[in-house]
Amino acid sequence: MINFDTTPIASLIEAGYTYADMQMYVTVMIALVVVMTIADLIHKGSKTYFDQAAAKAEAQLAAGNPPCTVGKEEGRLTQLTAGDKAGILVNTLVIDVATAGEFKNPVRRLVHILTMYGFILFNAATAMIIYGEESTVMLAQVWNAGAILLFIGTFWYWFSFKVDSVSDGVPWTSVTLRKDMFSLSLMATSVTAIGWSYAGGGTGVWFALVILSTASLFGGVYWSKFSHMFFKPAAGYNKRIIKANGTNENLPHETRDDEWQQNRHSMELLKDAPMNMGLGIKREAPKHY
Repeated sequence: MINFDTTPIASLIEAGYTYADMQMYVTVMIALVVVMTIADLIHKGSKTYFDQAAAKAEAQLAAGNPPCTVGKEEGRLTQLTAGDKAGILVNTLVIDVATAGEFKNPVRRLVHILTMYGFILFNAATAMIIYGEESTVMLAQVWNAGAILLFIGTFWYWFSFKVDSVSDGVPWTSVTLRKDMFSLSLMATSVTAIGWSYAGGGTGVWFALVILSTASLFGGVYWSKFSHMFFKPAAGYNKRIIKANGTNENLPHETRDDEWQQNRHSMELLKDAPMNMGLGIKREAPKHY
């Protein structure tokens, strides 16, 4: 039975480990995340891309209101104030990050929220216990609850949405290490943490598996989707900014109800077409395999 009033971390002190030993391990894991996230950004060129896009947008805004180009009409560029940007930042954090508003599928959204908050609670409680050198009942409850939420979220995702297995026609048993490393490491971390807690702690097999799974999770950032967690909020914020100031990377952002968008079509038929025209493919899930 899991004791929610304590964590197996406390048993390590009894086994002869010190908080300094634990702090060293956690510090190494944090350093790996930072270094590998930076390496991943450099490898993919994400930061360079956003810097160049931001510079291009600023140049367009500084030029005033240039002639019409694809996706914007003369006079539609807007210089955003500090208040505008602060409001967009709040919307990004509340809608895109805290409540996973990007997911239109309510089940997928719930799965993401369970996984995200389980991960945050579990790791935050671990850090507070180890660096604070004390495990209170509240921290222990948060630690155990976080591990359980992480377990539910990760396994629900794997069996229901794993790498879009339905539309790709690939069974959930198919594993591609590079693609699935993040999910598998999260699943392993949740399982081993719960197993370690259920076993009452100690330095046996469950402890060894916890070390192995967390090392895989935090040490494999460069080869997994871990850094995606830091990239997505920045991408969401940038998307809202360029839409609000009108640059929008020269992509259309008005609806077909907008006169400018209607007049862009060379075909008379499309000028009065409703916005949801042609979306019949989305009315049912792709299960024709």
